[in-house]
Amino acid sequence: MPQPRIVSVGLSEVGRTDLTGRDLFSAALAEAFSGLPDPAELVDALYVGNQSETYEHQIMYGTLLAEWAGLTNVPAERVEGCAAAGALALRHAVEDVRQGTHDAVLACGVEKMTAGGTAGATDALSAAFDRALEQRSGITAPSQYALLAQRYLHEHGCTEEDLARIAVKNHRNAAQNPRAQFQREIDLDTVLDSDYIAPPLKLFDCAPVSDGAAAVLVTTPELADELGDAEDQLVAAGSGAAANNISVAERDLTFVEGANHAAETAYGQAGVEAADVDVAEVHDAFTVCEALLAESVGFAPRGKGIESALPPEERSEGWTDVELSTSGGLKARGHPIGATGIAQAVEAYEQLTGRAGDRQVEGADTAFLLNEGGVADAVTVAHVLRRAA
Repeated sequence: MPQPRIVSVGLSEVGRTDLTGRDLFSAALAEAFSGLPDPAELVDALYVGNQSETYEHQIMYGTLLAEWAGLTNVPAERVEGCAAAGALALRHAVEDVRQGTHDAVLACGVEKMTAGGTAGATDALSAAFDRALEQRSGITAPSQYALLAQRYLHEHGCTEEDLARIAVKNHRNAAQNPRAQFQREIDLDTVLDSDYIAPPLKLFDCAPVSDGAAAVLVTTPELADELGDAEDQLVAAGSGAAANNISVAERDLTFVEGANHAAETAYGQAGVEAADVDVAEVHDAFTVCEALLAESVGFAPRGKGIESALPPEERSEGWTDVELSTSGGLKARGHPIGATGIAQAVEAYEQLTGRAGDRQVEGADTAFLLNEGGVADAVTVAHVLRRAA
């Protein structure tokens, strides 16, 4: 089977904006197709990651964005998986090309979260929780992840200051990222002095409400060679996905089993191990996520994922040399829910093709992406991307 290639990417501004979802998509699309033929001449299928129709009261996002891209009579689908929607869209595109179903597939994601206000976003995200066991109890996303954080700190003897260091690191990365929602550094006291959202998580432990869109063009190697140079392209070498119980009450809170399964599947397809990964974007919607996921996907020993904020040479034995969340992550780059998984691929593209500017990881040729939906294990999607040349 051919190894699909990512030949171009695009990302809109991320943050709070007056632009609509379709306008944000148009910005991402324009960047992705700069220097390429018109989408109507290339694209034969489209997948859209989109978390909720409640923000803009809009379903049929597949058809809408196909129209906005000038595509007619092509398969166009909205993909839903809460915050993993974007990564699922990318996975569908990769598998379509791998299986020979299509030659060029546009994977994109879009969310206009601010259209619903804080209450609307809270309600939309709560729909990802089990209705009978959790929604009716008034549990919110921060309180769910606070349970994970409380358990993690208790099990491993860590502190709120350890969590805060992850936020500081990701804001430092975002300050070097012109695409980030928060392009400024913060210090440890700023995190620790911020208000509790759900103890032990404070304001700066939590990703913001964001608007944004992202797009990735996935093609066959043959078409990719016609469109540009291999040194400007990535190979989608591995992909994996897993779903676990939707209710947190039914799961182990100390290890993200689904992420481990998805990662191992992606590693196996790509023929790599966790130690081979140079840069990784993991789903840090809350600081504790980065610690948990670093352990679950094989970068860190159990109980040591909290060291992700340290330089590789200062981490405990058993850690790999991976650089985590170089974009600033969801925490500081921003988290436009349906677009997040695609935005992770944009960062990987920029890192592996040498376009990451001041945050560039020298010599990076293998990237790993982990996007999750619901709380931790509900659905996880992993990708391994490598330089094509």
